[in-house]
Amino acid sequence: MSALLQSGFDVLDMKNYRMEKLPKREKSKFERILMRIGGPLAFLSFVLILFVLKIPFLDNLDTTSLSASAKSNFENIGLQNFIFSNKAMLAIFASSLILWITEAIPNYLTSLILIIALVLTQVLPEDVAYAQLGHKVMWLNIMSFILASMLVATGVAKRFALWFIIKFGKSASSVILSFMVINVVLSLFISATTAKSAILLPVFMVVAAIYGASNGEKNNVGRNILLQNLFQNNMGASSFLTGSGANLLAASLIAGAIGSDIFFSEWMIASFPVAMALMIIGWIIGIKIIFPIKKEDSKPTILGGMDSLKKDLKDLGKVTFNEVKSIIIFVSILVLWVTDRWHGVSPTAVAFVGAIVALMPKIGIVKWNDVDIPWHLLLFSAGAYTLGAGFKVTDLPSISVNASFDALGFGVDTPFWILYVVLTAAMVFSALFMQSKTMRAMIFIPIAIGIATRFDFPIMSLAFPIALLIEHVYTLPFNSKPALLLYSTNQYSMSDGFKFGFTMQVIAWVLSIIMAMTYFKWLGITPNGLF
Repeated sequence: MSALLQSGFDVLDMKNYRMEKLPKREKSKFERILMRIGGPLAFLSFVLILFVLKIPFLDNLDTTSLSASAKSNFENIGLQNFIFSNKAMLAIFASSLILWITEAIPNYLTSLILIIALVLTQVLPEDVAYAQLGHKVMWLNIMSFILASMLVATGVAKRFALWFIIKFGKSASSVILSFMVINVVLSLFISATTAKSAILLPVFMVVAAIYGASNGEKNNVGRNILLQNLFQNNMGASSFLTGSGANLLAASLIAGAIGSDIFFSEWMIASFPVAMALMIIGWIIGIKIIFPIKKEDSKPTILGGMDSLKKDLKDLGKVTFNEVKSIIIFVSILVLWVTDRWHGVSPTAVAFVGAIVALMPKIGIVKWNDVDIPWHLLLFSAGAYTLGAGFKVTDLPSISVNASFDALGFGVDTPFWILYVVLTAAMVFSALFMQSKTMRAMIFIPIAIGIATRFDFPIMSLAFPIALLIEHVYTLPFNSKPALLLYSTNQYSMSDGFKFGFTMQVIAWVLSIIMAMTYFKWLGITPNGLF
């Protein structure tokens, strides 16, 4: 066993890879510079936008094309106050974005600041601004963390992951394929990508160590295992309506615009095949082109390494009654989600019932003290939802879109395919500098709805494909919480992540265009004759 120890660190012990045990990554010189200038830069941008700069499309606002909610707000407060609200909204958004990107302060603190800023500038009344913490998507996240805690407490997720890898992971490439299946299955039940990463992190870190990637020793097997897990995590989330809170938010925004719900089954039929295709393409590109795995590297380098996984599985013992109960709860939830078109019960309500059963004394599985709910992440999300509420009352996205299209000379005869290509590119590549999927959904879904309305195209034809691109947040460490978590393992560099991530973003964008011309057209999402 001593051969498995490196300086007293057992690379095959899963307990060594819990989130709380990961070493805190030292920031680069450039990141430290960003942190120092982030605060002053955010403050300066706020002051300049709100009080100094002339913004033509706001200072000379055309109120004829405002949304219904914005018109109501405009009529209540008057033109000058409405213009001020829009400039305040833009100033708050720009300064918040700077703080989020530079990480000058914790992201949850940025969210708290922007919430109170929207209140003090009177963009939003207090009851609206504070109420975003009670958004139904927030409740889905809370219930999902309860259900995820049930998976962890019972060991179901770990047992399934270990069994699947031992059964099918005969080589490095097949191990990565195994994680693809595991990520998709977990995505059915867990709407938090961070929770999925936390569950799987010890497993794939041990697997990476078996193939020689441990204690800072980087190799292409480790790079593929980590980066493809990150990619698969996000693509699994994109496959299902309940895969993340941002998906649900996007669906609710579209539903409000078209007057009918987006169902779980509808989302899955449109997104799951595309997500699976991207994961398979990513697997091939990763192991064959970007980080090629040589034949000699495809076998374990630690003698008896896979036996350690078998031992971990054996140590879990026989399947317990609580594990059986958790499986029954999850299968029941899945059935209700898939059949939502027929019974009409929302995914949040279904998760609510599942969480209540899981917490119920005597018949339940977990106690409240065993539940791990990351409230800092929820506060961060609440800030993004509050931004969305501010966008709604000011109509800033639509105003900006109209001004931009007018300036670029896009007339009413602009072909659909140009709008589709530009919008999907903006959605995918905005993930390079935006930290929140929720915020991207709140910005780009209303923009897509506004553009579809402006050019008299079906709202679903632009807004739904945009919604299916929300989860492409895996290229740089600050793009998402799972990206930062996996980067902290020190198994790959930022340039490694960018090479693989940016490549997959380009492929995802191209595939979305191809789908619009074929599969989405067949589903009736993009109408015939528009491409």
